[in-house]
Amino acid sequence: MAGAAGRLELFLPLTTGARLVLVSAETAADGYALKDRLAESGSTVMQATPATWRMLIDAGWREGHGLKVLCGGEALSADLARDLLQRGVTLWNMYGPTETTIWSTTCHVENPGRTVSIGRPIANTQVYILDHLGQRVPVGVAGELHIGGDGLARGYLNLAALTAERFVCDPFSSAPGQRLYKTGDQARFLALGGADPLQRC
Repeated sequence: MAGAAGRLELFLPLTTGARLVLVSAETAADGYALKDRLAESGSTVMQATPATWRMLIDAGWREGHGLKVLCGGEALSADLARDLLQRGVTLWNMYGPTETTIWSTTCHVENPGRTVSIGRPIANTQVYILDHLGQRVPVGVAGELHIGGDGLARGYLNLAALTAERFVCDPFSSAPGQRLYKTGDQARFLALGGADPLQRC
């Protein structure tokens, strides 16, 4: 695995003293085989896309007590979140594009409503919801999600114009040279008090 996600999934468990379980591409694409491998492995944490979790459920996976579910790569629907929680898992919704080194926000999902929040930014990450003029929008108003912080990529290899278009100057930082990534995703801050979580639109 060459990408940042691959390094995270491989090395993070190992650096914490955990055991890593790998499956073949064939097993990962077969809900029944993956369900059996999950049960055999005794895994306590598994990261997968919503499509993979749905595939497991459709294959008859029923018992998830003690399993921490990390869900990312696609939008997590409220229906799927409820189906996962009914299996006794601890559920985390993860959001972040490749350009911000994968995870930028996380949300511990406990009582999903009509939509599932993408949560709050992880450490050393800043998120802004901006209008078409680059101004912050009020809580509850949709705008384009911008991400800044230590996880930002330098840009696209040999694509200077696209890099300039998507990686823009951070007008909210006092440090020189800081940039924001324009995700293209619409989001809004939810008015829940404190550091408001994000909802993808």
